[in-house]
Amino acid sequence: MARLVAAFGSSHSIMLAAPCADWQRAFRDSDRRMPLFDATGEAISYDALLAAALGDSEAMVTPENLSAAYDRTFAAVAELKRQMDEVALDCLIVIGDDQHELFQDAMMPSLAVYYGETIRNAKQRQVANADWYKRAQDQRLEPEGDVHYPVNSSLALHLIEGLTRREFDICALREIGPDQYEGHAYSYIHRTYLSGRTLPVVPILLNTYYPPNPVTPLRCVKFGQTLKVLIEEFPEDLRVGVIASGGLSHFVVDEELDHGVLKALREKNLGYLASLDPKRLQAGSSEIRSWIATGAAATDLNLVWSEYIPAYRTPALTGTGLAFARWA
Repeated sequence: MARLVAAFGSSHSIMLAAPCADWQRAFRDSDRRMPLFDATGEAISYDALLAAALGDSEAMVTPENLSAAYDRTFAAVAELKRQMDEVALDCLIVIGDDQHELFQDAMMPSLAVYYGETIRNAKQRQVANADWYKRAQDQRLEPEGDVHYPVNSSLALHLIEGLTRREFDICALREIGPDQYEGHAYSYIHRTYLSGRTLPVVPILLNTYYPPNPVTPLRCVKFGQTLKVLIEEFPEDLRVGVIASGGLSHFVVDEELDHGVLKALREKNLGYLASLDPKRLQAGSSEIRSWIATGAAATDLNLVWSEYIPAYRTPALTGTGLAFARWA
């Protein structure tokens, strides 16, 4: 029988593909265009955030402070990769979100599981040096050419069938178009944490971003609990891991929300996670749903290591609550 032997969580923010110089300068312009929400979940403008910011907010985003946050972040990435490398796995289930990469508004499932034999990540494109944002996005793609990563299609199909029997409405995705490739929630995991390993994955796609049908926090808990049961019912002898890709709060850093989520994950307080107000899980903060599902699947494990960096990047206190974690 298969066993869930480890779980992980990692942000996949564009900050993790951008050099320190972009942290120090470029986000001051780009964050004005981002969808921004206050701590109650109400839409707010960049200028209104700036007016409401703490009096020392400019000092919080000096080049020195941003450089220190950058160093802490990439030390955490390296540590998580080290810890993942030391765990013998036969398969890694990746729970992430699709941001108009495989699905568009014309068809947007709440929950999807990919069960093809492989999933493609595309070759990097030629990007003008002046377009720093696209250049950073390009780092999630492949430097030499397309790569077709292995998928444990048998486990994926087992999950689809089991979730369907348990009344989850699942989009079963066997193929993607020739002009499509895996979204950044998955390519970041492949390029960063699975480099040097040929480890089959199962991509699970949550709609976290887009109305009218983002999956609710309660449904994420129930999904994670069911995922654990189905892994244990799979008849092959597999050591399975799960990783949450994305989060935590962004594009406005909400340390209270982030610390509350991490505390609940540490304490296995699924009631707290299930009762989170969906209004607080908008824009990038919506990706916390992947952590909720992972935590609900990993209740037989303990959150033994985590690192949290409130990566403020503008004086309006926009940025990303970057988080990295391991359950064992």
